[in-house]
Amino acid sequence: MLLHGDTIPKAINNIFQNKEPWQIAAMTSTATLATVWLWTFIYQDESLLERCKKRMFKLARYIPSVREKIDKELATVNETFEKDVLRRFKETSFILHLPENGLTNEKILNLVNQYIHLGDYDWQTGRVSGTVYRSNSEITELMGNVYAIASYTNPLHPDVFPGICKMEAEVVRIACHLFNGDKDSCGTMTSGGTESILLACKAYRDYARDVKGIKKPEMVLPTTAHAAFDKAAQYLKIKVYYVPVNPHSFTVCIQTMKKSITKNTIMLVGSAPNFPYGTMDNIEAISELGIKYGIPVHIDGCLGGFLACFMSDAGYPLPPFDFKLPGVTSISADTHKYGYAPKGSSLILYRNRKYRHYQYTITTDWPGGIYGSPTVSGSRAGGIIATCWATLLHYGFDEYVESTKKIIETTRYIERKLREINGIFVFGTPATSVIAIGSNDFHIYRLSEALSNKGWNLNPLQFPCGIHICVTHVHTEPGVADQFLEDVNTELEIIMQDRNVPVKGKLAMYGMSQSISDRSVVGDITKSFLDSMYYTK
Repeated sequence: MLLHGDTIPKAINNIFQNKEPWQIAAMTSTATLATVWLWTFIYQDESLLERCKKRMFKLARYIPSVREKIDKELATVNETFEKDVLRRFKETSFILHLPENGLTNEKILNLVNQYIHLGDYDWQTGRVSGTVYRSNSEITELMGNVYAIASYTNPLHPDVFPGICKMEAEVVRIACHLFNGDKDSCGTMTSGGTESILLACKAYRDYARDVKGIKKPEMVLPTTAHAAFDKAAQYLKIKVYYVPVNPHSFTVCIQTMKKSITKNTIMLVGSAPNFPYGTMDNIEAISELGIKYGIPVHIDGCLGGFLACFMSDAGYPLPPFDFKLPGVTSISADTHKYGYAPKGSSLILYRNRKYRHYQYTITTDWPGGIYGSPTVSGSRAGGIIATCWATLLHYGFDEYVESTKKIIETTRYIERKLREINGIFVFGTPATSVIAIGSNDFHIYRLSEALSNKGWNLNPLQFPCGIHICVTHVHTEPGVADQFLEDVNTELEIIMQDRNVPVKGKLAMYGMSQSISDRSVVGDITKSFLDSMYYTK
């Protein structure tokens, strides 16, 4: 009787016993290639099930009736978006060609004022969630004057504009101190949070490839992490492992994050706080994972970073989230949010230079000379750097602390009052300034639409459906918070009288999109929306 270990070799010998050597070689090569192909086919960035679903939906579009229905619906969606654009433009004319003679300064300024006030929402009186973080005529005048002086400067030419480089260096150093970095901490300014995040991903991808030999990079992040990480993954070919959040706290599940770590993981991500719910992940636990497995940890503080760093001094201490934690290797934070600088400035900070070096892009053999660039952009607007620098110096530490105190007080007040209202609930515990609400009794988008009709612009959320308000300094003005709460109460009384009325208006389309299994159709709808931003009559 053959032992089990002898069975397989004997079977293989029987297969090849009457074969020529070339046949054996051909069969072996074919089997090897087929195995490699099958392995590659099964183990790709997306699961086999996900790829089969996408393939099925793609093939379905070749069916004439299906394609016709989709095209018809997309045409209707596109028309809806274009009509909405025209409605917002309020019958203003479009300038489609250069004027033969240049317009006067007065005419141009009149047009700018006209264009800026075409929107439906009064952001200056606090009717908008986030978006504009401070409205102050004094700082606006200062920013205009500063930008006028620095408008043509460019840090790409440090020999020509050394003062702009000095301003950027000072902004970075100020921020490093605010986030408890030591003398080795460093960073750069960027054009916004998306670029800051993208650069962190680029730095860690290249670091992992060079130091650890990782050729198939992966990053592990909460499902609530900003969409900019997905954009970075698309640009940089990094596989993303999304970790679910705990159902009650809406913070990332640490145990699942730990299980998602592989030999190819190049970075772990935590939010302080996240955009959808305003909750803060357990950064201390993520830091410990980073140390245990030797993986860099990036903390996304783009939204609330410039509140979080002042909260302890304002009397609202947070759990540790910055460079105080030894595992935290980088932080992104937007100066054009709660730093109150004009739009177009953010920061990416690193614990030390070894990571920042991998952020840089350097070309050594170009005929035009050695080219080194610290960020995505080559030329950068020196005027934005100068206005950011001027904003930080204008307000100073004490004013940032006082502003933070007002914003957190207002946020806690609104949160407390919302929790007292029947028919809605608050997602998790807001860490800084974002309050997200949902409902188990009616479709929450109905409340959003009703508040929109009263002039409030809130952010819709999905999976699950919700809406949030991001409290800014504008909302701390007398009466704004109470007016918001009064309008919520008023509209809820109406909604609760008939809870089953369907959502109408633009949010009906947004709600419908969540039920579409073929997400490529949702992508097409989004493309139509983006196209409408460039629509001219």
